[in-house]
Amino acid sequence: MTDLVPVRRALISLSDKSGLDELAAGLAKHGVEIVSTGGTAAKLRGHGVEVRDVSDLTGFPEMMDGRVKTLHPKVHGGLLGVRDNPEHATAMEEYEIAPIDLVVVNLYPFLSTVMSGADRDTVIENIDIGGPSMVRSAAKNHAYVACLTDPADYAALLLELDTYGGATTMELRRKLAAKAFALTAEYDSTIAQWFAFADQGERWPANWTLSSRLKMPLRYGENPHQSAALYLPIGPAAHGVAQAEQVQGKELSYNNLNDANAALELVSEFREADPTVVIVKHANPCGVATRVSLLEAWTEALACDSVSAFGGIVATNRSLDAATAEAITAIFTEVVVAPDADDEAKAIFARRKNLRLLLTGTLPDPARGGTSLALIAGGLLVQDRDNGMIARDQLKCVTKRQPTERELADCLFAWTVAKHVKSNAIVYAKDGVTAGIGAGQMNRRDSSRIAAMRAREAAEANGWPEPRTVGSAVASDAFFPFADGLLAAAEAGATAVIQPGGSIRDDEVIAAADEAGLAMLFTGMRHFRH
Repeated sequence: MTDLVPVRRALISLSDKSGLDELAAGLAKHGVEIVSTGGTAAKLRGHGVEVRDVSDLTGFPEMMDGRVKTLHPKVHGGLLGVRDNPEHATAMEEYEIAPIDLVVVNLYPFLSTVMSGADRDTVIENIDIGGPSMVRSAAKNHAYVACLTDPADYAALLLELDTYGGATTMELRRKLAAKAFALTAEYDSTIAQWFAFADQGERWPANWTLSSRLKMPLRYGENPHQSAALYLPIGPAAHGVAQAEQVQGKELSYNNLNDANAALELVSEFREADPTVVIVKHANPCGVATRVSLLEAWTEALACDSVSAFGGIVATNRSLDAATAEAITAIFTEVVVAPDADDEAKAIFARRKNLRLLLTGTLPDPARGGTSLALIAGGLLVQDRDNGMIARDQLKCVTKRQPTERELADCLFAWTVAKHVKSNAIVYAKDGVTAGIGAGQMNRRDSSRIAAMRAREAAEANGWPEPRTVGSAVASDAFFPFADGLLAAAEAGATAVIQPGGSIRDDEVIAAADEAGLAMLFTGMRHFRH
């Protein structure tokens, strides 16, 4: 085996024929014999390229609607033969198997066929058999065979042929082989998922292989000593932070993307609402407001917890304007996420060179299906994403006092925000603005107290006569196991409560609410977020 392998014969069979003319011209320059199939051969001849049909190589015609054309010993023997193995060389000579030094193959468009809504028979016909077989044979024998599966690599191959007198290097062949096996693994994974989920209707298949592609390495992970990268799933996916256009700013870190995603997921809950601003810190919202303008929504969201907002992530449900951009840049902000931004807003953000501006174009559908994944030691936890929503007519009032219309609206607003707060979650809201948020505590009473404390601090910082928790609604992501958390909310001035219910002490909690004069709604749905 030598490092340089001359390319004397190439087998080309393509579904995606982009770049084929340039490739063929480059191969012809080095006197490479081209063997090809059906449509690819016709395309090459259309470019004036001399082509040998695979049927001429194998001695068999293409048959069975093209299903059988390259599945033949003269193809796979030419790919798999170890050139400096005497037994292999003897067999190749005896059976007149010509070596193939280059395979250029891409596969039937299975995924795009599925996504087009094609019928089952059409989907099945777009499962490539010969293509992956040739790719795997060539990639296995990369010591002697170069395997091209991506038109983006044509230029690298042609450069090598020009540089090394029509030969390829082991370094290139190894890279192409790795890419080839990644392609066939991805392809088979997509087919297996279609069979399991779409065709068989399985919920949790016995084997589930997930495929993704690298979008970019990240600055670092949760901490600078951890490396990190962003991958995009193969196949249908929500359009979100991972697909956003980064208009400006430093490279993104793992934390930036994780926090930006949390902000975008929450603001998407309000995509049909009036202008809404979400401020997130460490994946928890610290201020949310819906108002008649983005600027007013920003001002109100910031007032909820201006201390935590420093160095935070901002997301909006509307295109950013100059006034809002000016206000946001008045404090240190890591990332801003929005559907769009006008030219004036972009110019204002550009003054803050390190601020990352991400434009998503659209907001993801909060009601979409899908799964969420979490790695644990020795395993992978998979669950449906939390897309649960509650409508007004699904709420059950369990107290003597019914909520007013304003209290009902505040309950639903607080409940929507609480869904995106780490458990145990307590959210106070009043008139479409968060008044205080308590997140991630080991007990619900402490979350209630922390949220109330933040509200008091906000009142002091803004010179308000009283905290906004007075007259507010409070949401709890899970039931109150004891009345103490509820009473802490009442002490903070809340007049309405929304919670899942379902505790063995519900009667005690309801009685405490009645005694305090609260209106309380049960949702029957929990929103834990760990």
